[in-house]
Amino acid sequence: MKQESHGERADRNFVELLQGARVAVTGVQVLFAFLLTVPFSSGFAKLGAADRWLYYVALVSAAVASICYIAPTAQHRVLFRQGRKETLVRRSNLYGLLGAIALAVSMTTSTMFVIDYLFQTVLAAITAGLLAALALWTWFGQAALDRSNGNDQSSEDSDGSAVPSSSPSSTRSSPSDDDGRV
Repeated sequence: MKQESHGERADRNFVELLQGARVAVTGVQVLFAFLLTVPFSSGFAKLGAADRWLYYVALVSAAVASICYIAPTAQHRVLFRQGRKETLVRRSNLYGLLGAIALAVSMTTSTMFVIDYLFQTVLAAITAGLLAALALWTWFGQAALDRSNGNDQSSEDSDGSAVPSSSPSSTRSSPSDDDGRV
């Protein structure tokens, strides 16, 4: 079976990153669009300072998430055919992580904002805390735990890109198989 070259791996990893971002960016855009309309509703003028700051955090973090998820596509256009795909993959992975953090903040604060308006601050804070914990665990915690338990089947070379280990379990049957690293 043919091993992937560094260029082929970078191409595959970039496509996989963009596919993941496509899923997230739709949700971010819907949330961001909704948040942009909120100040124009009649009840917004009645909000206190704390709720306005909560809204501010939700709005700005949704904007940051949008920027982070769109950045890889924009940079790909700028760096097209410049031979910098591996750099773009590493950078896109970082933007994806930052975008996920910003999205978690926006979702949590948006939910807190609405629940505080509908019910009370205590319920809003508890719900937001639970949502933040759930997002951190499902998006980052489980993966970090797997990574720290040595569930890798490959090692990294000096530039941070994955190279297959000599074990038979890391042999790929097709270029689309994922080695668990980006």
